[in-house]
Amino acid sequence: MPRQYPIAGAVIVIWQFMDKDAFRLHVHNSIHAINPADWNKLSGTENPFIQYDFLSALEDGGAVGANSGWNIAHLALYNTSNKLVGVAPHYLKQHSYGEYIFDHSWAHAFERAGGAYYPKSLSAVPFTPATGPRLLVANGDAAQKAAMARGLASLAEQNQLSSSHINFLPAEDTAILAEAGWLIRRGTQFHWHNKEYENFDAFLDNLSSRKRKNIRKERASVRDAGVKMLALTGADIKPHHIDNFYGFYLSTIERKWGGAYLTRAFFDIIHTTMADRLLLVMASFDGNLIGGALNFIGVDTLYGRNWGATTHIQNLHFEACYYQAIDFAISHKLRCVEAGAQGLHKVQRGYLPIATYSAHWIRHDEFRAAIARFLRAETDGLTDEQNQIALLSPFKKSGQ
Repeated sequence: MPRQYPIAGAVIVIWQFMDKDAFRLHVHNSIHAINPADWNKLSGTENPFIQYDFLSALEDGGAVGANSGWNIAHLALYNTSNKLVGVAPHYLKQHSYGEYIFDHSWAHAFERAGGAYYPKSLSAVPFTPATGPRLLVANGDAAQKAAMARGLASLAEQNQLSSSHINFLPAEDTAILAEAGWLIRRGTQFHWHNKEYENFDAFLDNLSSRKRKNIRKERASVRDAGVKMLALTGADIKPHHIDNFYGFYLSTIERKWGGAYLTRAFFDIIHTTMADRLLLVMASFDGNLIGGALNFIGVDTLYGRNWGATTHIQNLHFEACYYQAIDFAISHKLRCVEAGAQGLHKVQRGYLPIATYSAHWIRHDEFRAAIARFLRAETDGLTDEQNQIALLSPFKKSGQ
């Protein structure tokens, strides 16, 4: 067995697979320990959240690290030639906030039994409930992903952590993790899918008459209130737009939840480094900006992330977050709009339920068995819930 190391700077030797290749997994306490080009070569360009610029903005902007409860512990997988063949965004969590996969009840149960649930190991993109690769290897190599999964389990075992988690991973990776002994958890989000619509009206034509009229009424109410919508990307996003948006974000977060996860510095950094991947929807009333929604542009998907407003206008949230996103996706021929976590109200606006996945490695056998039972019951309940949600679909039924 390899010797034990403290988490920071830990090196874990993964036992051999394919009879000849041994891998070394290294834990870095800053993404800057890894060359940006090397990271992005493994992450690809499809998903903006796993790219170096986004993760480094979280770190450099102070949203993670320091006293945030997100201790940086990014993973780097090297082969016997010391070549970097895999990376993963990874943190040691001192709490379960900002994850959108809810395990607070697990933590409470474990602690009532006398255990210490935190710190836990988490491979995820902080504050971002968007599905995407987490075990980043060249060409999606299954053997290397399996090595990283074994490495995460070894890291937790050697450092006596309660558990290791991978949030919002792609469906195709669940089999690899299940085979490695991880428990798979299913969730639900609501996404809009582009069926090669020519325009927004073509999308509406696919809805039932009542839902179609309701959406038109909601959009008209925003226009009739005197609100003008701006959709800004790239160089069209100016520093004053970021100034205003951050104020909207803080106002809404503090009013609803009491504390913002993302810092002003984070928004400034992504404006500098990722402007071409941003869609900033802004609402103007009487010549003043009053609200906005921040989206990230993927290769074929638009990701809605943050919203805020300082003036209440009926239906402005729906217009800024959902309908403007659909407009943009249609005009730019994007396949999908992901509008973030939760929100049954999205269904009647054309966003239908899809499954999300997370994976969980639990060190203690009895605790693992209890969570496995919980997940079986939860999955049964989700299946029933999704069947009921399907009945709420706004799209025309066959024959209508």
